[in-house]
Amino acid sequence: MKPKVDTIIQFSGLKPGRYEYDYTLDNAFFEEFENEELREGNINFEVILERKERMLMFTFSFEGVVKSICDRCLGELDIPVEGKETLCVKFSDTETSDSEDVVILPEKAYQIDLAQWMYEYVAVSMPMHKVHPEGECDAEMLKYITEENDEEPESEGNGSEIDPRWSALKELLSKTQILADSHSEAQNTRQFGESPAHHVQQLRRSSNVSPCMP
Repeated sequence: MKPKVDTIIQFSGLKPGRYEYDYTLDNAFFEEFENEELREGNINFEVILERKERMLMFTFSFEGVVKSICDRCLGELDIPVEGKETLCVKFSDTETSDSEDVVILPEKAYQIDLAQWMYEYVAVSMPMHKVHPEGECDAEMLKYITEENDEEPESEGNGSEIDPRWSALKELLSKTQILADSHSEAQNTRQFGESPAHHVQQLRRSSNVSPCMP
């Protein structure tokens, strides 16, 4: 198996200044998170680190394509994503933060793994409803779904066997709905401030004050 991209930055030996890092997140990276909704992708990240005496400021710019499932025809779907986010890191053995837009690391910390934030930025950028452009859905699957929805299967209590294709389709549709509901709940959670990515994004949009200001 191809090793996951190394997203760990060792900052302990860096002098104050600007540093740039480039990453390509592939399937091996996304598989580490075991999320059925986001299992494959190819995303290019440019990360700029502003190293200061007592803090780190990261700026993430990314674009690429992730693979998911079409909500309409259940076929494989390529979704273009892009975005720009920031992350602030401070150092303290005693200080705490009630806000997730600031990360507090121990004074003796010497490195940080950006994987979780990079993954979340990509996940947040995905649309809630994922469908092919008009006319590009799997016509055969759409026809089958329509036919099966129009023909309510006989229950086992009536002594008739349910078409195994219908059972398989119902299971797949159920899983798809669960994933959609999960994604919707996750986006609502981010909206109410439980996501580092959303915190920083909202703060940046609503104020000109940097979250990293002392």
